[in-house]
Order: sequence, then structure tokens, then C-alpha cells
Amino acid sequence: MTEKTKKNSIAVVIPCYQVRDHIEGVLAAIPAEVDGVFCVDDACPDKSGDFIEEVSKGKKVTVLRHRNNKGVGGAMITGFDAASKAGYDIAVKIDGDGQMDPQLLYKFVDPIASGEADYTKGNRFWDSRSVAQMPKVRLFGNAILGFMTKFSSGYWRVMDPTNGFLAIHLSVFDLLDTSKIAPSYFFESDMLFRLNLVRAVVQDIPMQAKYGDEVSNLKIHKILLPFLLGHGKNAFKRFVYNYFLRDFSLASLEFVLGPILICFGSFFGAWHWYLSVVEGQPATSGQVMLAALPMIVGLQLILSALNFDINNEPRVPVHRFIKRSSRDF
Repeated sequence: MTEKTKKNSIAVVIPCYQVRDHIEGVLAAIPAEVDGVFCVDDACPDKSGDFIEEVSKGKKVTVLRHRNNKGVGGAMITGFDAASKAGYDIAVKIDGDGQMDPQLLYKFVDPIASGEADYTKGNRFWDSRSVAQMPKVRLFGNAILGFMTKFSSGYWRVMDPTNGFLAIHLSVFDLLDTSKIAPSYFFESDMLFRLNLVRAVVQDIPMQAKYGDEVSNLKIHKILLPFLLGHGKNAFKRFVYNYFLRDFSLASLEFVLGPILICFGSFFGAWHWYLSVVEGQPATSGQVMLAALPMIVGLQLILSALNFDINNEPRVPVHRFIKRSSRDF
């Protein structure tokens, strides 16, 4: 723990749903320096909230309860909101299934406390040994979801989007419209999209996950299509907001002209190919060039715009300015 970290109050938020067999060990492993713990009983059928209150008497644990199940995202929003209203500076989300080592907590908190990031998240892909331990289905699913998240969120340098070990400066959380954040398993990916809209700095934290006898509720084959639709929707909204409403640059024109040229070249070429095959009208060299050239130029424009987008990732932490503003005014 750094000196700057000591000056920040830290809360841990744990979503609790069918984690009764593991939650006591998770609570016991949380560092003593943590100022408060919020456990969110997400309408757990095992009544994990009651169990936590029994085993955590005398500790800094607050149990929050949902009458109806809201999903991991809904539980996290409840926990973050409670921590923010209680006056904490930084909140760390740890799952209650024992897959995450609470002793790694300060690796996530230190970059935020030192002003290097607004939001940190775990990345299990840094170490090849960690990748080798990961179930193959999860590895395949995370690879697909990882690229979709990069495209929709604008954080091209982050990986492992479904990793639930994360931390956020609560002044940045307060900037987010929590009513629009996905309450389901799309929560972590949707959070990145929302963070980009407020230009928050996100940093990956290398870590190793533990896989024991816990049962994951995340089924790749069930969430792949909803995730694809969600990422497509977020990508469209991000490009419109960042490149046409909040700012307008050369990349904005490239994002418009590139697809138009590709579509024109594709349709023009397909039509003359049809005339050549069905009607017997041979395509001239000029027609071939008129089909190929717009597609080549359009592809180059899109690649140039994406390169600009990759280099347009937020680099200055937002919470530094929020804190400075509150002191000055």
C-alpha cells in the first residue's frame, strides 16, 4: 500500500448469489486496512445475507438486500451507490465465489489513488500460466468478447472484459447514468462503454484467477448473441457521440465516407458481374476499376479512422479534475 492509497477510504463491494460456501473465506481474506465492506444479497435463494450477518458480527460489513434478483450488474450498482453515499473514495468489486484473491486488492487501488487511472480491472491474459489454467470454453469466449469490447468501448488496450475484479474512483462512478448500465452479465462491458463517454482512464491489472469447485453462472452459448447485439448498439452510440456530437474531426469524415465507398463499389461491381454472367455483357476495364477503386479507398479510410480511434483512448484521469474542482470552488 502506498502513502497516497492510505489517504483514500476504500470500500469492497461483493455481489452475493449462491456463494454461501465461499463467502466466509472471501470475507476473512479481505485486508484489515479496508474501511468498509458491502455485501449485496441479490435475492439469493440460500439467504446469503443472513449468513453473512451471522459470521461477520463485529466486522465492518454492511449487508444490502434486493427483493428481486437484479443480476451482477444491478448488485454492483447498488453496492457502488451505497459506498459513494457513505463517503468512500474508492470501491473495489470482488466476487463472492472465491475465484479472486482479495490480497490483490491494493494492486487495483494503487493506480487510482496515485492519479494514474480512474478505473482498474483484472486481466488474466498477461501470464501464459494463467491462460493455461483457464477452461477452454472460457478462453474461447473471452477471446471473442474481448475484441467486441475493444470495438464498442474504445479501450483498445484492455483485455479480459468479463473479468469481475475491478476498482473505481467513486467520483467517476457518480458521473455515470446508472439507470442505463446493463444489470446483467453485460455489466462489465457496458461499464467500459459508459466510462469512455466520460473520458475515464482505464488500466489493466495482471492477475491469476483461481478455478476450484465453484460453479459459474455465465454460459457463453447463452450470452454470445445478446453480447453481440449489446456491443453493436454501444459501438454505434459511441461513434455518433464521440465523432459527431462531442467532436468532429477528419476521422468523422472517414467513418462516413469509408462505408459509403465500399458499399458503392460492392453494389456497382455486383451489378456489372450480374450483367456479365446473366446478360452476357462483358465488363470493361473502366467498370472494373470503378468497382475496385472505391472499395480500396473506402477500406483505407476505415483503417485510418480506426487507427485514430485506437490512439484516441482517454489518457488523463477524470477524478483528478473533479477533486481539484471541489477544493477550488
